[in-house]
Amino acid sequence: MPRIDLRAFVPSWPALGAIAVTLVACGASTLSQSQIVNARLESRQATRGLDAEIQSVAAPGAPAWVAYRVSTLRGPQHMCNSNSWTSNKVMLEPASELTILARVENGRMDRLQTVTPDCEVDAGGLPVVWLEGVSATQSAAWLTAQIRSADTSGQREPRVVRSALAALIWHPGSEPLDTIVAAARDDRRPFVRSQALFWLSQRAGQQAVGAIRNAIDTDPETEVKKKAVFALSQLPKNEGVPLLIEIAQSHRNREVRKQAMFWLGQSKDPRAISFFEQVLK
Repeated sequence: MPRIDLRAFVPSWPALGAIAVTLVACGASTLSQSQIVNARLESRQATRGLDAEIQSVAAPGAPAWVAYRVSTLRGPQHMCNSNSWTSNKVMLEPASELTILARVENGRMDRLQTVTPDCEVDAGGLPVVWLEGVSATQSAAWLTAQIRSADTSGQREPRVVRSALAALIWHPGSEPLDTIVAAARDDRRPFVRSQALFWLSQRAGQQAVGAIRNAIDTDPETEVKKKAVFALSQLPKNEGVPLLIEIAQSHRNREVRKQAMFWLGQSKDPRAISFFEQVLK
């Protein structure tokens, strides 16, 4: 009986490496998609660009979701929807990825949801198209367009803009941050300026502090100024507390001074206590 050389059936090391990479990629994709339950799930590559892919899903008019996941800066440990701030997972470190979901119906996008990977997403039985290969740069450009664009009523829905800001702030690079700073300073919609200030405070940094302080000093809406004071209270205490004290002492708007004092009281910082002692003497 002739001998069989088994080496002929064993792949080379480069081939084994390619197989391993493919298996890892497939495993990662499947793991990402497993976040979504109760869905008619379809996976496709985003070869035409993010906006074109979303438009292609929206074109038939029936309700559906489009989902993708991108790597981000380390951000919130847990970001689900506003009705659920609990999770079965204990996240010891902030998330470095975000899942972004867009709902389309009647040819347009009407909802945007941003969640961390620990959140289970129930699609309610609707189709979900999972897009592979979306880069953080593509995602940031698309989210920026959602913040800036108007829908048929003349204004993009506030909930869409809020979700877009919440996602964009954690994208890497200077452009996403520049976009949100510009929204905080210049957007004509007060709710956009307020939301931009809030998310800037979550990321912090000197550029964020400058935009928040600019809103307190120059924004024409008192409510936006008050939201900016709240944003200061969300900064690390070494940055936020001294600014709150300065505003409480000297800002010309009485409502703004009251707001600064309120958040100083919530801070439980020794410098705030000393400030109140001086005021009450």
